[in-house]
Amino acid sequence: MNEEHFILISLEDSKSKIIADVLNNKTCKKIISYLTQTKEASEKDLSDALKLPINTIEYNIKKLVEAGFVQKKQNFFWSKKGKKILMYELTNKFIVLSPKKSVSNKIKSIIPAFLFSVVGSFSIWVYEKINNSKISNNLISQITQDNSQVLWAKSESIMTQTTSLINPASSNWVYNPHLWLYFFIGSLIAIIIISVLNWRKL
Repeated sequence: MNEEHFILISLEDSKSKIIADVLNNKTCKKIISYLTQTKEASEKDLSDALKLPINTIEYNIKKLVEAGFVQKKQNFFWSKKGKKILMYELTNKFIVLSPKKSVSNKIKSIIPAFLFSVVGSFSIWVYEKINNSKISNNLISQITQDNSQVLWAKSESIMTQTTSLINPASSNWVYNPHLWLYFFIGSLIAIIIISVLNWRKL
């Protein structure tokens, strides 16, 4: 392993607690120290060298692997009893603890709200298109059926029916052809305001 890698972990990440436990564990420190000298070892090798029970070694090796300090090697051996013997080594990685979330992570946390505003605006736009189409078809149908002699007499009735089609639930509601745009802009403003106020908490 010639390449070196960095692992960036936020202090808010649950993995940071595992790393803290490993660093405060005497057995884990002994295992790391031994692997530094021998490069690789099995659980049996560690148990014999450190004079610790095999179950203790097994438990602490699992914690070290989970924390990212130790990894399993690709090569392994078979015991006389036919049991697979895994070999372990130190990972060639630097673990960096970050006190806060990165800017990219904060931006990612805002993406769901932005997608919701886009989907909501698109849904309203589709509804407006369908609604406008129904209104236009209704007007054309009624105007076609009316003859020229009674067209002006029925114009007021047609306008009343058109208004009821726009919003049958409320006769006082004024139809806005750009409602989707207002919804989208309002959503963006709300996201920006909330993000600015809660930037440190994100």
